[in-house]
Amino acid sequence: MKTTLLATLVASSALLSACTSTSVSEPSAMISNKDKAVAVLNSIETGDTKAISYINSSNYTQHNLAVGDGLAGFGEVLHALPKGSAKVKVVRAFEDGNYVFTQTDYNFFGPKVGFDVFRFDNGQIVEHWDNLIAKADKPNPSGHTQLDGALTVTDLDKTAENKALVSEFFNTVLVKGDYQKMPQFFDGDHYIQHNPAIGDGLSGLGKAIDEMAQHGIKMTFTKVHKVLGEGNFVLVISEGTFAGKATSYYDLFRVDNGKIAEHWDVMETILPKSEWKNTNGKFGNL
Repeated sequence: MKTTLLATLVASSALLSACTSTSVSEPSAMISNKDKAVAVLNSIETGDTKAISYINSSNYTQHNLAVGDGLAGFGEVLHALPKGSAKVKVVRAFEDGNYVFTQTDYNFFGPKVGFDVFRFDNGQIVEHWDNLIAKADKPNPSGHTQLDGALTVTDLDKTAENKALVSEFFNTVLVKGDYQKMPQFFDGDHYIQHNPAIGDGLSGLGKAIDEMAQHGIKMTFTKVHKVLGEGNFVLVISEGTFAGKATSYYDLFRVDNGKIAEHWDVMETILPKSEWKNTNGKFGNL
């Protein structure tokens, strides 16, 4: 199946490169961008070649630095997967304008948790960013996993308001380091945490920060690249350092009644340039 899919990816490139917004079939055009993104992710496991038509073969920019650019790069990764090893379960999917962002339970060269961001143009995927981390083998100190928790999207009329709230929190507290203002963004200690090493509440976060300091581990956030949201869920993509290494942060927040109520994240060390398989950059075009 992998060889067939790779061959289809490469062979169909010339045909799909001629696709425009008017050439996409009507049934495909009726499928939401969110569903298209989920179909592409599921194809990693199923080998469904129909999902290929949702990717613009002549204009597909890849920002996973371990993957070659374009449709061919995607195909090479699929070809390298051990037979029958790939498993994909999209847990959450959201749409914000031309962007779709997902949170997925993977077996992809080993068990992983990942966030993927896709940019669409004329109904086709033209750009992809992601962050991946090894899946923890046990729940965090409060009994939560990296993927459980709230699923339902609500408050669609408050998307802009919730994005502004989370942006202010991120820039004020995490980037500028004004931790004294942190409590104003939360409902006391009522805060559900899904980071595998941190317990619930501001008290759990404070304990984790203290423990890192005791071990000489410093976490910094230097720049927010993108804030995406749908209703009560907001994703922040940023960069900084963790333990002295350049790090990409993807943080997903659930907002409830104007306060941050729940948090999931994926931290990924950024590959050195000598190991990049494309030149698009981890945060390019965000």
